[in-house]
Amino acid sequence: MRLAVASAAAILAVSCAVAQAAPDGNALFAANCAACHQADASGMAGQFPALKNRVGKIAATPEGKAYLADVLTHGLSGSIDAAGDSISGFMPSFARLSDEQIAAILSAVAAMGDTKPAPSFTVAEIAAARARSLTPAAVNAERATLDGKHKLP
Repeated sequence: MRLAVASAAAILAVSCAVAQAAPDGNALFAANCAACHQADASGMAGQFPALKNRVGKIAATPEGKAYLADVLTHGLSGSIDAAGDSISGFMPSFARLSDEQIAAILSAVAAMGDTKPAPSFTVAEIAAARARSLTPAAVNAERATLDGKHKLP
C-alpha cells in the first residue's frame, strides 16, 4: 500500500512539474508564425515583415512592448512601413493562445536579433494587452503614434 501511495505521489509530482514548464517560444513561433514570417523570422518582402532584428528593438521601450503585445492579442490591419518595406495587409489576432504562449513567442522573437540583453515579455504584459479593447485598425494607429515618437525599424 505504501508503495502504491509513493508511486502515485511521484507520478503526480512529475505531472505537475511538466504542466508548469514554460512554453517553448521557438516551437510556438514555428507552429503559429513561421508560415508567414518564415522559419528564420526574415519575412517575405512586400507581404510579411521581417521580425528578426526588429522586434527586440521595438520592445526596448514600454510603449513598444505594449504595441507588440497588442499586435498578437488583437491583430493588425492596414499599411505599415517595416524596415523600408511597405506592406498592406492583415495579421490575425492570436488571442486563442494563452498569455503564457504569447509571452513566450514574443520573448523568443525578441531574442532573434542583436538587441542584448533581449527584452522579454511577461504574462502580466500580455494579460494587460488582452484586457484592452482594440480593433486591428486601432493597433495600426497605435503603431503610427509610436513611430511618430521614435522611428520603428
